Amino acid sequence: MPLRSEILYEISDGTPDDPLVYDAVRLKYLTELSRYTGRDTVLYASSWIQRDDAPPNQTSIDDEDIQALMEVTSELHGPNLDLILHSPGGSPEAAEAIVLYLRSRFQDIRVIVPNLAMSAATMIACSANRIVMGKHSFLGPTDPQFPLQTPNGVRRVSAHAVLDHFERAKRGFADQAESAIWQLLISQYGADLIIHCENAIKLSKMLVNSWLQKYMFAGRDDQKKLARKISRWLVNHSKFRTHARHLSRERLDSKSLVIDALENDKVLQDLSLSVFHASTIMFSRFYVGKIVESHDGKSFIKSYNEGR
Repeated sequence: MPLRSEILYEISDGTPDDPLVYDAVRLKYLTELSRYTGRDTVLYASSWIQRDDAPPNQTSIDDEDIQALMEVTSELHGPNLDLILHSPGGSPEAAEAIVLYLRSRFQDIRVIVPNLAMSAATMIACSANRIVMGKHSFLGPTDPQFPLQTPNGVRRVSAHAVLDHFERAKRGFADQAESAIWQLLISQYGADLIIHCENAIKLSKMLVNSWLQKYMFAGRDDQKKLARKISRWLVNHSKFRTHARHLSRERLDSKSLVIDALENDKVLQDLSLSVFHASTIMFSRFYVGKIVESHDGKSFIKSYNEGR
């Protein structure tokens, strides 16, 4: 298994202040990976771990990603695609658009998770025919999160947590001593927030359920039962307690998701992790929020200004 330090050493042999050197090393391994598998290969990687100064809209899944994927897949012919996916998640609506687009272009999609594919990225992974994960790879819960304006500023909140808050408030209003406190707490929410939360949870569950049935579990007698069980499990905030919970391949495999161990194919492992390491090293060195790139050299790199 290649180490990050080995890829860094390879980059240092060039001109480490030149981003083109980083691009060349990353593309070299991306091309070798496609040549080895015989499949079209696309990298979608985000810098949210390396760049805590990156604005969330620079690193999250959003509608601009459709343009990126159209650009980098324009000369790919399929029918098979490997998608190397490293992302904190983002918009479920954008994730749906990404899946619709990729599925209109490719018949068999394999998602390779070199480290983390969380939230809406987990939803995208569930649209694959199979997922490839290492011992160090994790997916995450799909319970919806969204920005909420509060007296203390904008913060991201869980749709499930908001609903739980309202349930506690209803019980609190029965006690006169607590009623005023609860009224103050829930006054920060808009009148339509409960409906918004309920619909967001239903959407997440519906999309994952539909994709699992249509792709990963297609043709199985128990496809509806399995898809329903997994989609409900992934969206269950009370089960995981935190949106950032890391779900290992063993845990996912126990739920009957189709998971391949990355270590079973050493060449696939080496090349996939080399692509990933080359990406994270570039994220650490430059103000880049996201890299979307295909094995034929077409890329969409989203950069941002320092301190913004």
